[in-house]
Amino acid sequence: MRNTLRATTLESKLPLLAVEHGCIISKDADITVAFEVSLPELFTVTSAEYESMHAAWCKAIKVLPHFSVVHKQDWFMSETYKPELQKEDLSFLDRSFERHFNERPYLAHKCYLFLTKTTKERMRQQSNFSTLCRGRLTPKELNHEMVVKFMESVEQFERIINDTGYIKLRRLSDDEIVGTESTSGIIEKYMSLSMGDVNCLEDIDLSAKEMRIGDKMLCLHTLSDTNDLPGKVSTDNRYERLSTDRSDCRLSFASPVGLLLPCNHIYNQYILIDDHDENLARFEKTARNMNSLSKYSRSNAINKEWIDRYLNEAHSYSLISVRCHCNIMAWSDDAEELRRIKNEVGGQLATMGCMPRHNTIDCPTLFWSAMPGNEADFPAEESFYTFIEPAVCFFTAETNYRSSLSPFGIKMVDRLTGKPVHLDISDEPMKRGITTNRNKFILGPSGSGKSFFTNHFTRQYYEQGSHILLIDTGNSYEGLCNLIHNRTHGKDGIYYTYTEDNPISFNPFFTDDGVFNVEKKDSIKTLLLTLWKSEDDRVTKTESGELGSALSMFLDKMAKDKEIVPCFNSFYEFMRDEYKVEMANRPIPIYRQDFDIDNFLTTLRQYYHGGRFDFLLNSKENIDLLNKRFVVFEIDAIRDNKDLFPVVTIIIMEAFINKMRRLKGIRKVLICEEAWKALSTANMAEYMRYMFKTVRKYFGEAVVVTQEVDDIISSPIVKETIINNSDCKILLDQRKYMNRFDQIQELLGLTDKEKAQILSINMANNPNRLYKEVWIGLGGTQSAVYATEVSGEEYYCYTTEETEKVEVQRLAAKLGGNLEMAIRMMAQARREGAT
Repeated sequence: MRNTLRATTLESKLPLLAVEHGCIISKDADITVAFEVSLPELFTVTSAEYESMHAAWCKAIKVLPHFSVVHKQDWFMSETYKPELQKEDLSFLDRSFERHFNERPYLAHKCYLFLTKTTKERMRQQSNFSTLCRGRLTPKELNHEMVVKFMESVEQFERIINDTGYIKLRRLSDDEIVGTESTSGIIEKYMSLSMGDVNCLEDIDLSAKEMRIGDKMLCLHTLSDTNDLPGKVSTDNRYERLSTDRSDCRLSFASPVGLLLPCNHIYNQYILIDDHDENLARFEKTARNMNSLSKYSRSNAINKEWIDRYLNEAHSYSLISVRCHCNIMAWSDDAEELRRIKNEVGGQLATMGCMPRHNTIDCPTLFWSAMPGNEADFPAEESFYTFIEPAVCFFTAETNYRSSLSPFGIKMVDRLTGKPVHLDISDEPMKRGITTNRNKFILGPSGSGKSFFTNHFTRQYYEQGSHILLIDTGNSYEGLCNLIHNRTHGKDGIYYTYTEDNPISFNPFFTDDGVFNVEKKDSIKTLLLTLWKSEDDRVTKTESGELGSALSMFLDKMAKDKEIVPCFNSFYEFMRDEYKVEMANRPIPIYRQDFDIDNFLTTLRQYYHGGRFDFLLNSKENIDLLNKRFVVFEIDAIRDNKDLFPVVTIIIMEAFINKMRRLKGIRKVLICEEAWKALSTANMAEYMRYMFKTVRKYFGEAVVVTQEVDDIISSPIVKETIINNSDCKILLDQRKYMNRFDQIQELLGLTDKEKAQILSINMANNPNRLYKEVWIGLGGTQSAVYATEVSGEEYYCYTTEETEKVEVQRLAAKLGGNLEMAIRMMAQARREGAT
């Protein structure tokens, strides 16, 4: 029986013949090479970098032979975040974070590039000769010599683009193009308009009124006529929402129809390379004809003038004549939503300065020619003549944030869509040579979310096996520490705070194994010098040497005589009763101006038995912090005490050095919040320098947190030691210091690109989400702004608001000390109140 149906099979119409060696061969003997394209992340590219990428594309396109098609295809698909709740080792806060972002919508982006070699005849074909309109497709034979030359030019193209350092091309394999038994290839995905694996192809309904693929209705906007284009194009534009009068945020010219268009769509960009000389000769002939007919119509004279300007540009600047076309193919399965999408696409095209042209009649042929491998089927009448340089301006040049491949890291949030991003700011940058250490410098004014971010960062490092030692001056980490203490039943989460009734006490002369290496001796010597000398006093070489000798003699004596109690009292008595006598009996006398031992003993008398600070260095209960993974020292009560604050801080630092020295292969993190002020005296300069330079060798990292710009500007120790040895810099909202940011920029060694990113923080936050943004810069070469958005449970754990902390503690006390349950209930009440 004769088939009277208007439908036909995809197999009979498919213009593709085979896929071999990563090349797609069409039945008309066209050959296509497919690449996956990696672009730089959104909001991280400067104007100069956009121009560099543009120049690379232009240079690469010029190596392709005549009658080639460059087809860049960007897929933007609406997806939802799928939480990793199946992991067994998720903590209470980790699980709450994942649940908070469950089904959070975002726009996924994939970019492909197809380079096609076809013939002169195929390049001139119009839509009425599309393979869609032909009843039968007879395969043609490939020209071997043409294929060899084309593949050589493709390799050159790939090398030029990859050498930019901004864009990466990866050749697609046969399986990625046609798929396997278990996965779909790119052709199959395109025919279903899906980035996921396709079980079966859907019906395709082609008509002049509407085009459907399954339930998906398509709408198509085209840029195929010079009358629809803006008067001027550029590589990039200023993005006003994140720019200030002192900084620029740049996005590519075509970004409005890229990630800034929040719907399912494919953005196709074509550059068709004809014979340049033949094109110009045809234009010369057309110009003469127009001139001869100019008396009959003014439009002929105007057209002649436009053609002359085109020819003058081509000859004056050696520009290559090409044809260009762009289209935005969007879809939805809901007619009402499709109308909204159509308006959105038109609006975004208008922001580019283009005339939105909704095209229904040519939708089937343009969809068909955008099929991977079928670029030669592009209808010639849908393109306009231009040069390579302006044509490349229509390429999108950025993608959304990428997660680190490293298993270690922290979860931050994409600032545009709110999707969680896995970020490694410690190990991966070192492996890639971006940084040389793991140290971090965090700067944020009061109220910018500095402590909140540090809580988030610290919690995730702890849960991944790190040892954390925190010096806090404001109870910022009490909630997190107490939660850890409750969950580990007191084995971890140790919180020390200074009170008159229960002051912090240490014993720097005690070690579990009785071993005092060079580092341990140096740290005790530095402590003694800090106790002895004021900030303005200079330590001479003789004083440092004598104190070092005295300490070595005491430690040797202590090793031999087990009855000596290791503490400061014993050392003080040794200095008073033995070392002073030994000095007096030397053949070469030590003068008072070289080493005044009486002054030393008098100054340190207050730390000896009976003195006002005798508790500080003579702890009877030696604190074993070596195996405690989360320890917080809250020393706000003594932050203004010039006698105690430096001593307590340096002893805590010494405890960290003990961890650093003895815990092999375990990450150690020391976080000083404002406590570095006590360490930035002249006496402590060498200690700080040693600490920041050495910690990386022991798989450790030092993190300094501060809020006062004046402090970091006025302290040469901070500048030379902390900042120069912190390859990771983290800044929060700096708009409070906008008028003096040039000073901060110079101090931190920030580039203009990094300055623009920092000043864009919190400028265009989504009002429907609660978050604050943070800038993270690595080694001066890689930087971006991320959002710190957390679940309700994390919020009540990290909060520094006094009323909220008191409410959590009150509820926990009512629940028998169950802090986790109290946090859960508070978070649930907050969610219910928001709804």
